[in-house]
Order: sequence, then C-alpha cells, then structure tokens
Amino acid sequence: MNTKESLPTYQEALTNLRGNLGEMLPKEALDVFDNDAQNLQKEHQSILKVEVGDKASDFSLSNASDKTITLSKLLQNHKVVLVFYRGTWCPYCNLQLAHYQNSLDEIHALGAKLVAISPQTPDESLSIKEKNELKFEVLSDNGNIVARNYTTVFKNGDAPVNTMTELGFDFDAHYSDDSRELPVPAVFVINQDGTIAFAKAEGGDYRNRVEVSEIINSLKS
Repeated sequence: MNTKESLPTYQEALTNLRGNLGEMLPKEALDVFDNDAQNLQKEHQSILKVEVGDKASDFSLSNASDKTITLSKLLQNHKVVLVFYRGTWCPYCNLQLAHYQNSLDEIHALGAKLVAISPQTPDESLSIKEKNELKFEVLSDNGNIVARNYTTVFKNGDAPVNTMTELGFDFDAHYSDDSRELPVPAVFVINQDGTIAFAKAEGGDYRNRVEVSEIINSLKS
C-alpha cells in the first residue's frame, strides 16, 4: 500500500491515464475528445460563479442511496470540500475522485467532509462510488440547478457525444434529462460559517483538475 508521501499527484496519474487511453481508444476518437477539451479551454475563461469570501448557496440533493444531503446540515459540524464533476463515463473524473479518495483520511483529520456533485442519476452516482471505492458522498444535481450557483454549465458538443456512441457508450443514459448539459469541473472549500475559503477551476480543459494538495493546504490555513 502506498504511503502518503508516495501517492502520485493528479498530474502524475494523468500521464499514466493518457498512456492507457492511447492504447485503448482509436487515435481518431482520442483526437475528437482532445480537440473538444482544447476548444472548451478557449471558450471558458471566466468559470467560477462564486469567489473566496462569498457565501455558499445552500442546497439539498440526493446521494447514491437516495438519501437527502443538505449543505447547511453538513456545515454544522464540518467544513465541506465541494467538487463538481461531469460523470461516470469521464475517465478524468474517475481519476480525480480516486485521487481525492487517497487523501480522504487527511481531509477528515482537518475537519472537513468531501462531497462530489454531478448531474447524473443516483444510480450513476452509486456506480462511480463502487467503481472507485469512494467513501464520501456523491450527489445527483439533476438539471445542474446547484452547479449553476458555483460553476459554468454548458451543453456537451455533438462531436464528443457522437464519438462516445460510436465507441459503445450511451451518454444520455447517465442522466434523467436530455439537455446534455455539464458543469465545468471546479472545487470549493466552504467554512462552517458558509463562507467560501477556496475556489478553483483548472480552466475549461476538463483533463486538468485541482490537485488534492491545494485542498489540503486550504484546509490547513
């Protein structure tokens, strides 16, 4: 088992993932996804809807077991690390959440609860929890109602969706509506008084994600 010191950074793990994707996917398909990520980087420059010092909007969402989780109730006893991600089908989301799971004990030791949110159905939230053995809450934000208060929401393009279909992945099956809208991945640390202590998105390019070390540094400060 890896010690904390030997755990890879997200960027180090990303290098390995990219190598694996290069072997698993046809080059033409990977090119479509990479072009999509590069275009989103150019398109989305001002992403966050709230900044450090702002008050976080309260919400109640269903978790993977269809239990309602409310932000204000979590904040009664803990800080909250709020993570917005795209879906189970996204290899970079799986990598990010697994990366955070590896440091979950340290996050808990610093008095925080980790909560991940996507527009997926509760069944898909359960799927990503089981796939990555996640020990934190994974919530379903149907229609990106909560996401819109924190990060940019956009419609996924035809090219990546069509390429997923050609590869045998049904994008729409993961969601309870047909909007094809996704949140730009972003991370927030919320203090117990509801103020935002950390807010970051690594641009529109969804291949890049916030390192867990930045979250931990924020919790320590």
